[in-house]
Amino acid sequence: MYGKKVKLRILFLSSVILISVLTIFLILKSLEENVVYFKSPTEIKSITELDDKKIRVGGVVKEGSILTSSKKINFIITDYKNEINVSFIGAVPNLFAEGKGVVAEGFLKDRNFLTAEKILAKHDENYMPPEVKKALEDN
Repeated sequence: MYGKKVKLRILFLSSVILISVLTIFLILKSLEENVVYFKSPTEIKSITELDDKKIRVGGVVKEGSILTSSKKINFIITDYKNEINVSFIGAVPNLFAEGKGVVAEGFLKDRNFLTAEKILAKHDENYMPPEVKKALEDN
């Protein structure tokens, strides 16, 4: 019914569509594992089930809460309603200070404690992530 040329075009187009769909699926699936959402301490307190996924907690470093030892630093992130205790091993950014905005990325032990793998800061000393700013304004 169809000629050889038409059959080859249909095969080629269906192959291209199938490969495109498969590629998009694989990209989205790999990103799903690496996507980390920002949460404020108040949002974390309202979580019903804790899972083992990486999470970002943002807020302000509470005044007088930074405790340092040789390589470990403990501090409290607050949104002025609730607080999360954070433990981090490693070097913190130079702009990390009390009363400044911070985002800590890591794993929750419970609703009150986060073991951070990364502390995020921006090069501008007055920088506050938009999510943190919005969460603070909401509270």
